[in-house]
Amino acid sequence: MSTDFQTAREALGARLRELRADACLEGKDLAAQLGWQPSKVSRLQSGKQTPSAEDLTAWAEAVGRPDVAHELHGLLAGLEMKHRSLRRTLSAGQHARQELAIAETSATREIRAFEVARIPGLLQTPEYARSVFEATAEFRQIPRSIDEAVASRIRRQEALYQPGKSFTFLVSEGALFIRLCSLEVMAAQLDRLYNVVGMASVQLGVIPLGAQLRRTPAHGFWIYDRRLVIVETISEELWLDGDADIALYERAWDWLTEAAAYGRDARRLIGRARASLKSP
Repeated sequence: MSTDFQTAREALGARLRELRADACLEGKDLAAQLGWQPSKVSRLQSGKQTPSAEDLTAWAEAVGRPDVAHELHGLLAGLEMKHRSLRRTLSAGQHARQELAIAETSATREIRAFEVARIPGLLQTPEYARSVFEATAEFRQIPRSIDEAVASRIRRQEALYQPGKSFTFLVSEGALFIRLCSLEVMAAQLDRLYNVVGMASVQLGVIPLGAQLRRTPAHGFWIYDRRLVIVETISEELWLDGDADIALYERAWDWLTEAAAYGRDARRLIGRARASLKSP
């Protein structure tokens, strides 16, 4: 669980404890009034359990402050933005998550994306995207809405050609060699990347193997304008919108770009990966 998420949950718990204390109620008395176990009150106040919206409404009414329910719901919404279970997000299949990505992309003028081990979704060919979605569906054991997910991912790429938008992508050179697909599909994907270099709205940087970095990247991340960072781990998806979080990821971005190759040098690295494949 993320530190950012836990800190936000503890802050919400502290607010609940403050409201209970202001009402001159002991924890056990509040629990009795709500029909809860005392341990639930304790866990909510200490930030060890995430409350539901109904829990917060009941708490506000029990302490005689129904007017703060809206505030508490806002804190919960911010909490949920920091921590999303990918199993819950993808429970209806990957198509819905791609539609959400389309909406975020549409609302954003500048996207900066870094990927360690795969090609960024906005630059994927349909066949490469299909391989990614198939592997994800199998690994996460979720509905296989593959055709719909691929179609949505390709539709999202229309943003690359819209005036007023800019995109900068950083990929580790290792991502050019890691294959989730056949040789033929990977070759076509690398050809696609080679041709992306030089697009008016797109800047593509490749971090060479052996490059000296000020900090090694632990995972990929996407920065939407200066308002949102999205990070995907194996089990979670973090939506970070706090100023401190955004500043931290922007610093990570700046440090990574120091080692990246662009333009002709990026094409050389892509060509090297392409040449390592047997000609399809």
